[in-house]
Amino acid sequence: MISLTLTGTVVEVDAPPTATLLNVLTNDLQAIGPKFGCGKNQCGACTVLLDGQAVRSCQTTAQAAAGRAVTTLQGLTDGGAPSRLQQAFIDEQAAQCGYCASGMIMTSQALLDANPSPTEAEVRQALNGVLCRCGAHNRIVRAVLRAAEA
Repeated sequence: MISLTLTGTVVEVDAPPTATLLNVLTNDLQAIGPKFGCGKNQCGACTVLLDGQAVRSCQTTAQAAAGRAVTTLQGLTDGGAPSRLQQAFIDEQAAQCGYCASGMIMTSQALLDANPSPTEAEVRQALNGVLCRCGAHNRIVRAVLRAAEA
């Protein structure tokens, strides 16, 4: 059994030692935020926060999350309302297909937690490893900068 805190709630799940955090989150705990993209730590669609740090859940074992805090996209909401970062993504229309949105938002949240007033260059650097096929990067950067200003 693996015990972890998922979005503020302690949960236990029976998972083999080799199970990825992504598989446990999506298959066992029905978390809908992280997405399977490449499975190789290259696209960022599966990004979650592990003790506040952005990690790729497709390459993180569930065992590595034992006893730790995992935050998914749903964990950023404020009483059911979008967080300021999520609202900024909405306001800037920073997603087209939306497949990368969770990874973009979670990576951006980790950045804003570490640096509440990033420059555009710092935002672009932080998001460099999260891929967006739709080409919405400029809107995403604007959304992160908008959230930083709020």
